[in-house]
Amino acid sequence: MIKSISIEEYLTLDLPIPLADVRTPAEYTQGHIPGTFNLPIFSNEERVKVGTTYKQVGREEAILLGFDLTGPKWSGFIKEALMEAPHKKIAVHCWRGGMRSGAMAWALDLYGFEVLLIEGGYKSYRRWCLAQFERPYKLRILGGMTGSGKTRILQKMAKLGDQVIDLEDLAQHQGSSFGSMNRMVQPSQEQFENDLAYQLKKLNFVQPIWVEDESLNIGKRNIPRVFFNQMQSAPLLDLRIPLEQRIKFLVNEYGSLDKTFLEEGTLRIHKRLGPLQTKQAIEAIWDNRMEDFIRLVLVYYDKAYLKALAKRTEANLYTLEYNSNNIEEIIVLIQQQSEAFQNI
Repeated sequence: MIKSISIEEYLTLDLPIPLADVRTPAEYTQGHIPGTFNLPIFSNEERVKVGTTYKQVGREEAILLGFDLTGPKWSGFIKEALMEAPHKKIAVHCWRGGMRSGAMAWALDLYGFEVLLIEGGYKSYRRWCLAQFERPYKLRILGGMTGSGKTRILQKMAKLGDQVIDLEDLAQHQGSSFGSMNRMVQPSQEQFENDLAYQLKKLNFVQPIWVEDESLNIGKRNIPRVFFNQMQSAPLLDLRIPLEQRIKFLVNEYGSLDKTFLEEGTLRIHKRLGPLQTKQAIEAIWDNRMEDFIRLVLVYYDKAYLKALAKRTEANLYTLEYNSNNIEEIIVLIQQQSEAFQNI
């Protein structure tokens, strides 16, 4: 049985049903609905051939070519679908709910699957995704200079039951020139947006949602402008801890990274850091003077943070000073302080 269903209906199902994305691997990598698995009818090259035939010869010839290319694959499609959906309940989509998903739904139905066909395909998810950023959220921003431990605090708050969106985790970048940590690979901009919208869907938007203070760009990924505007107008709690404590934290986090990577990251900010400070920072890296290196680059990052902070409305700006390494104690202080803007 094949049943058409909207993306909104699928996303609110009580019991999750495996969702097969039958687009090409390249399309899937560029952007996909979180939690889906790729079951491509065509390879990247085959899709080009079919598309060219459609444009240059006609629809019927393209369909015949499609069957020629996929003929030997259909048993494999069914076997893979059975691995992902052993109970034979599955949802399917392509780019916009056209021939690819229709063909796959037909084959799976013929085998005995109960098939949900997503109306409008992936394109409908993208419309839904962008609409999520337009919704009003009760955001609470956790700010503080580099090395304040904001990410670590928010992760602990999430474990304790607070609603938290970890933008740096979604973007796979920690926001600075050294933010890839020499290991993280950022998703596409499209996938970053897809994942963010999917995370927001899980939260109660009328209850406070904590987000770390970020600039518009996290590495090479941009926070959706509408959502970023909400972040900018939301109340911000500015964490202030002693400089030496921040330096110690950052040395532990960045001090063991590859020296060439650290030098390259320093050179990327040389115009703002200045020629002398850049030279001194690079020398400190290679001399294993990590505290000196951190202290030098923090001059730039602290100035940038204070400049951004000065643009915020004072009525929405709160300060919390602490010098504790106990995350639980810090969270208690944050929750007490945040009571001041519970009704905002």
